[in-house]
Amino acid sequence: LFRVHCPVGFFFFLTYILIPSEYSKHTMPKHCDIPVKQFIPRAGMTVNELITEMGHAGAYNGGSLFGAVELYEKMLSDPDMTKFFGLSGAMVPAGMGGVVSTLMEKGHIDVLTSTGANLTHDIIEAIGCHHYKGTAECDDLELRQDEINRIYDVFLPNEAYIELEDFIQDVYSSLPEKPITISALLRTIGEQLDTGILATAAKNDIPVYCPAFQDSVLGLQYWMYSQFHKKTILDAIGDMHNLMNTAFNVKKAGAVFVGGGVPKNFTLQTMLMTENAFTYVIQLTGDRPDLGGLSGATLDEAKSWGKIGEGGVGITVYGDATITLPVLATATLERLEGRK
Repeated sequence: LFRVHCPVGFFFFLTYILIPSEYSKHTMPKHCDIPVKQFIPRAGMTVNELITEMGHAGAYNGGSLFGAVELYEKMLSDPDMTKFFGLSGAMVPAGMGGVVSTLMEKGHIDVLTSTGANLTHDIIEAIGCHHYKGTAECDDLELRQDEINRIYDVFLPNEAYIELEDFIQDVYSSLPEKPITISALLRTIGEQLDTGILATAAKNDIPVYCPAFQDSVLGLQYWMYSQFHKKTILDAIGDMHNLMNTAFNVKKAGAVFVGGGVPKNFTLQTMLMTENAFTYVIQLTGDRPDLGGLSGATLDEAKSWGKIGEGGVGITVYGDATITLPVLATATLERLEGRK
C-alpha cells in the first residue's frame, strides 16, 4: 500500500538527500563535472582579473568573453599566425578606433578590412574634428535644422564633413591619373595623417582593405573627384591579388571580427580559393543567427564552407562591441605584456 501511494519525489528524496554524500557523488550525471563559481567582486581588480573571475562563473556571454580572451591570447602568442581583423559598425564614432590603432601599433593586426564609414570617421578625428556625446532621446528634425548628424547617441556636426571634403579632395588631387587600388589610396590618405587607424596602418606597413569603399562619404567624395579626373579610377579587383597572395602563403590564420557584414565575408572568403583555413576566429556581434544575415551567422556555419578548418576554434560573444572589444583587447594585452 505504501509503494502504491508514495509519490516518486519521495523516493528521489530518499535516494539523493538521505543517502550518504559519497554515493551521491558517484551517481552525478557525467556532464556535470565543472561547477559554476559565484563571482566575487573586489576593489582594485585589473581587467584580466575581472575576466578571469567571469570565467570561473563561466555562464552566458560572460563565459564566452572569457573564452574569447583565452583564444585571443593563443592567437597573438603564435609567431606563425597571420592576424586578420574585420571592423564593421559605427565603432570609430563610439571611440573604439583607438583600440584598433593600439593593436596595430603593438603588431597584433597584420591585415585590416573595414567599412568605408569607419575609415571616414577615422579621418574626421585625425584632421582635428570630433564626435560628440549626445542622446538618442531627441528631436531629429531639430538636429537636421541645426546641421547635426546623429549616430544613435553620438552627434557629428556637418562642419566635420566640410573639413573632411577640403582635406580629402586635396589628397585625391595629388593622385596620378592612372588606376589605383583602394588599399593604395587608403595608404596615401594615411600618409597625410598623424593619428588614427589609417595613419597607424601606413606607418606600420599594414594593408587596409575596404571592399565597400563606395558605400561611404569617402566614396561619394571620390565620385565628385572622378567627374573631373576621368583617368584616375579605383581598381577594386587589384586588392584581391594582394589579399589572395596573403591567404595562399599563411602558415596559420586567425581573425577577429567586430560585427560582420562585408569585412567579415571579404576576410573569410579568401580561404575558399586555397587549401588553407582559419585556425582561430573571434566574433563580437549583437545580431541573431536565425535571420540568415552574415553578421549573426555562427562560426560553426563557416566551417561548412571550409572558411574555418577542421579542428579550428571559433568563439562568438553576443553583446555591445563598445563593451566587449575594449575588454577583450585590454585583458589580452595585460596577459601578454605581463609575461615580459
